[in-house]
Amino acid sequence: MNSLGRHILVEFTDCNSDILNDVETVEKAMVEAAKTAGATVINSTFHHFSPWGISGVVVIQESHLAIHTWPEYRYAAVDLFTCGETVDPWVSFEFLKKAFQSNKYSALEMNRGSLHVMKREDFHPKKRNDTAPIAPNAAHKIARNVWFTDKDEHQALSLRYNEVLFNETNEFQQVRIFDTPAFGKMLSINNMVMCTERDEAHYHEMIVHPAMQLLEKAENILVIGGGDGGTARELLKYPSIKKVTLVEIDEAVVRASRAHLPTMASAFDNPKLELIIGDGIEFVKKAAEASYDLVIIDGSDPVGPAEGLFTAEFYKNCARSLKSHGMLVSQGESPLFHQKTFVDLHRCLKGVFGSQNVNTLLFYASSYPTGMWSFQVASKKAMNPVKDLNTEKAAQFSAGNKLHYYNEGIHAGAFAVPNFVKKMLEL
Repeated sequence: MNSLGRHILVEFTDCNSDILNDVETVEKAMVEAAKTAGATVINSTFHHFSPWGISGVVVIQESHLAIHTWPEYRYAAVDLFTCGETVDPWVSFEFLKKAFQSNKYSALEMNRGSLHVMKREDFHPKKRNDTAPIAPNAAHKIARNVWFTDKDEHQALSLRYNEVLFNETNEFQQVRIFDTPAFGKMLSINNMVMCTERDEAHYHEMIVHPAMQLLEKAENILVIGGGDGGTARELLKYPSIKKVTLVEIDEAVVRASRAHLPTMASAFDNPKLELIIGDGIEFVKKAAEASYDLVIIDGSDPVGPAEGLFTAEFYKNCARSLKSHGMLVSQGESPLFHQKTFVDLHRCLKGVFGSQNVNTLLFYASSYPTGMWSFQVASKKAMNPVKDLNTEKAAQFSAGNKLHYYNEGIHAGAFAVPNFVKKMLEL
């Protein structure tokens, strides 16, 4: 061999787009491509970008394999660089061609570090590296560094994960559960973070307890969405509740949560809970008038099956189904991340419930983009969400149930919105 290394630049085209957008599949394919060629894998680092695209590198003892994918073009650019005579990069090429289901491809091989123009010297490093090289095919654990990214065109949140525990795409959406070292298990829908074990209590306690503490007696509750079970879990901490009806459109969310998020999904076995797999929009449309004390809209962002949860018609049906003292709480997006949706929903609810009967509640969860998120709280009758709170009762409830986030002080503070939010909502 008259060079230090062999470098193959590959363009895979006409590939399977779904494969090129699945970071777990791409990372495993790249690692196996290296191993199949006889390389010794040291570690791997991969990022998935939302809504699509993957970048990653597999570091091998003999150099590296790198990739970037454009699923929307069914295209992947791959860089295969090996040194020494024992590893053949063309073996990796053939493996990846099959793995990505590429029907067209091009490749250019270059010799790197031509020996006839270089002279080797007797090099003695000033600092010793006593790490022994890994023997080829020796059993060792690969350091994986694979990243999930939730982003829009201006900002992003990335979380490293160890593996994907659940991955299913159906007629509604893609549902995945990741095992992350920093946030525990994480539920993702269509590449958006829904909840994590580390801070799910922030969301679920705040979507339930401010409203429940303001209602004198709530017996019949409707939840639209909430397939992870966390909202139902918090509701069923109230002995006064006789029935919770939870309508989730995607059975896969419930199944995934039961299997991998048992702390959240524990309420699914409670006899007071009726789980309906169906369309919440249609359910509310047919609901009897004045039948619920509280309606909670625990939906995802306004895309896919959740898009209809952000319309005036839907909220009018919700209002009709509420009793005269009833309340509604809706997931309200972030004033920093989804500003238009945040404002539009607030205005929509004011049009349905009246300007004086809608309040914005803010809370914080580090796994959501920007960290600041909101709920919109609407009521059939006039009320002040801070002055009407029985603080002693709220304090006793929080302490008695060992709540993680909500207490009487948080309740008051959550309804105190910053000036920039007041300006956005014209308060």
